[in-house]
Amino acid sequence: MTVLIVLTSHNQLGDTGKKTGFWLEEFAAPYYVLRDAGAAITLASPKGGQPPLDPKSDLPENLTELTKRFGTDNAAQALLANTKNLADVSANDFDAVFYPGGHGPMWDMPDNATSIALIEAFVKADKPVAAVCRAPAALVNVRGKDGGYLVKGKRVTGFTNAEEGVAGLSAVVPFLLEDRLKERGGLYSAGANWAPYVQVDGKLVTGQNPASSGSVAKELLKLLRSV
Repeated sequence: MTVLIVLTSHNQLGDTGKKTGFWLEEFAAPYYVLRDAGAAITLASPKGGQPPLDPKSDLPENLTELTKRFGTDNAAQALLANTKNLADVSANDFDAVFYPGGHGPMWDMPDNATSIALIEAFVKADKPVAAVCRAPAALVNVRGKDGGYLVKGKRVTGFTNAEEGVAGLSAVVPFLLEDRLKERGGLYSAGANWAPYVQVDGKLVTGQNPASSGSVAKELLKLLRSV
């Protein structure tokens, strides 16, 4: 199994002057779920190199067993520090793609032509595509095999309007993910705030929030093993 994990390169939280990036748990949990299952993992980002980490995700109250494991894993840290440039990777070389969230993807993924083309190549090849929390933002302008929006008519989830409200960032993000997925025709649903919730529709896997990260990776594994 070969899996491409695509991280954000965006580090500014709107006009707040605060830093953002990817959310550590949303990378670490899928990374270890997939790696421990024997998957070969490649990391990429729009700019390549070290992707920005949302500093809040590394605070003590947000750490998990897997993020702590990452903190002592020199090999994984070296891999993360040297992500490939997104323009240099091809769907032909991988069995699946996974997009971790954090606020960064809300800015540098929705209109990213390289990312859109990459996801569309995975879809055209009937390979699994997964995204968690705010990373389904990378899907909102992707087209499916029929030329319509990929999420149209599909069961999807992602960070909720309510969760964004609790985070106090509803007016900061460029759009509300729940609303945009619905606008694109997605059959959006969600669970309780901050509780694990995953939707699988064909080869598309989406998770609601950080707590859903490991579950999304496990559903992705099921798809990979069913081939």
